Amino acid sequence: MKRLALVCLLATAVVGLHAETYVDNARVRSVDPQYERVSVPHEECSSHWVNETRRTGGREYGGAVVGGVAGALLGNQVGKGHGREAATALGAVVGAFAGDHIANRDRLEQYEEVPREVTTCRTVSDVQTRIAGYRVNYEYRGQQFTTLMHENPGPSLQVRVSVDPVGR
Repeated sequence: MKRLALVCLLATAVVGLHAETYVDNARVRSVDPQYERVSVPHEECSSHWVNETRRTGGREYGGAVVGGVAGALLGNQVGKGHGREAATALGAVVGAFAGDHIANRDRLEQYEEVPREVTTCRTVSDVQTRIAGYRVNYEYRGQQFTTLMHENPGPSLQVRVSVDPVGR
């Protein structure tokens, strides 16, 4: 029973504290845009050409092949049984090295300059000025007020008026 009485008392107090509110129009005296500076990053890329040195011409492998075959044939003529197989293999390896050396001994390493495009990118920040809102000075019933708003209100501004009785 005591709880019910307490709840009723609190509900009556809340209703008594509720203020009378209504919407009215106030006259706008001035509107000043408020700016903010914002850093906006973007990528800037540039291309340029560089010369790259490359080796041209390759090794001749025909000499190694011919030398290996000739060495294998000569090695096969030596020895008997497993010795002949070993001599053939050794003759092929030695012949391949000798043939490669003979085929490529007069070959000079050649190089040429080849142009190549290189692209370089970097992040650059541009500072832009943007409107962040509006400082609005307005007058309502002879009193001056200032507020910040997201949009320009125009010549008049709706205001909420609250009427509360002053304590007794």
